[in-house]
Order: sequence, then structure tokens, then C-alpha cells
Amino acid sequence: QVQLVESGGGLVQPGVSLRLSCVVSGRTSSMYAMAWFRQAPGKEREFVATVTRSGNSKSYADSVKGRFTISRDNAKNTVYLQMNSLKPEDTAVYYCAGSSEVVVTITQRVDYWGQGTQVTVSS
Repeated sequence: QVQLVESGGGLVQPGVSLRLSCVVSGRTSSMYAMAWFRQAPGKEREFVATVTRSGNSKSYADSVKGRFTISRDNAKNTVYLQMNSLKPEDTAVYYCAGSSEVVVTITQRVDYWGQGTQVTVSS
């Protein structure tokens, strides 16, 4: 089995930065693509960003492109989401996701989920 544990969420003002971390433990050899999804109140869970196993290929939702950066450190079994210029519409629970696929951009392709970390952007 694989466990994903997120950290780094919090309450911040618009315009500031925040970095989320996701530590992966267990059968990490089965993890290929890693991703971040988010879910705002009353909305469906949506794709934010994904990174391939090597870290060389990344993809982002249009809503975060240019502001968020996903990265991974395979030696530390950790995935990061650097979020800059945060907006109130970024408020959501952010979930780390792992998949045996090469890339993962939809929830149906996710094999493992973290428990989520709350990010609230408000003045």
C-alpha cells in the first residue's frame, strides 16, 4: 500500500505565497505520476497540476498556470506545490494524488489520495 500525507496549508491573504508538501510512503515504486487536485465547497474535485516520475514533464490547469509550480524530489519521496500570487478563488482543500499512469489529470486515473490540506485565501 501507499500513504500520502499533505502539509503546508493555512489561512493567507491574497497575493502571498504558500508551499504544500506531500510525503509518500509505502510501496513508492508503484507511483509514477503525482498530482495535486483541489475541491472547493459545493464543487467537484478538480485537477491542479501533475508531474511525471522523472520530474521532466509537468502540466497545469489553466486557472493556475504561471502562478503554481509542481515539483518532486524522488530521493525524499516528496511532491511539492509552490503557489504564488494566491487568489480567493484558490480557496479549497488540496489533495495530493498518486497514480501508476505516466500522467494523471483526472480523478478516475488516481490510485491513491492523501487526506487533504485546507488552503484559505482571504483578506
